[in-house]
Amino acid sequence: MSVLTLARLTFREASRRWIVWVALILGALFLAVYALGFHQIQRDIELNAGRTSLLERSEMYNFFLMAGLYVVNFLNILMAVLTSVDTLSGEIASGTIHTLLAKPIRRWEVVFGKWIGFAAMLLLYLLLMAGGVMGVVYLETGYLVPNAVRGLGLMAFNALLLLSVSFFGGASLSTLANGVMAFGLYGVAFIGGWIEQFGSFLENQTAINVGILCSLIIPSEAIWKRAAHEMTSPLVASLGFSPFSSPSVPSPLMLLYAALYTIGALFLAVRRFQNRDL
Repeated sequence: MSVLTLARLTFREASRRWIVWVALILGALFLAVYALGFHQIQRDIELNAGRTSLLERSEMYNFFLMAGLYVVNFLNILMAVLTSVDTLSGEIASGTIHTLLAKPIRRWEVVFGKWIGFAAMLLLYLLLMAGGVMGVVYLETGYLVPNAVRGLGLMAFNALLLLSVSFFGGASLSTLANGVMAFGLYGVAFIGGWIEQFGSFLENQTAINVGILCSLIIPSEAIWKRAAHEMTSPLVASLGFSPFSSPSVPSPLMLLYAALYTIGALFLAVRRFQNRDL
């Protein structure tokens, strides 16, 4: 019960933070701009409906939907890091962690409880934002993204990966160092993913290997590429010309590695927090 109680308290505490409300307000602004822009694009598509086939229109809808989800994935990762970056390190530095540990509660319960609370908040944020993007496209066109459940599940997985990394940094480093580490690792994965994608187009094996190495350092971009592959239309995925799809699709083995990476980061966070002198 201690874990669930801590999860509930963490969710409530996180929901009161200004950063969450700012993220929600900016998220609503993004959805409003996205809806307005897509409405204008859709109006032009309908005006030229006689010049395009139904298949071509579906491909355009999929492209703009994936563009929106690309932004949502990035925002959710920002939320994962920014909301949790000081959850352990900040409480250790301020001494408030002693008040919590004075109660009959184990250290591992503190880590797991807080992790579950943040995970619930991130999943809710993802559903609101991704659901908003999909809802805009559906209401305008009736188009539904393929494999939505699998794609959203992978996007949620991506946020949980960065959350676990942030928890490990919070148990080991200061708040500032933890933030630099988490965003630095994400930056490595991001640029590595693009290098690998261009390497695939140019059939440059060295560039592909650089991208794979970056995915081994942290597989966040590999998870997104797999999510994009699941939700991209089959025609675009087969042609491989979309910036949201890649000829080099991460395999189930890479997803297994990402799962072990996430679990390992959380396990190390628990172990480091248990052994740390507070």
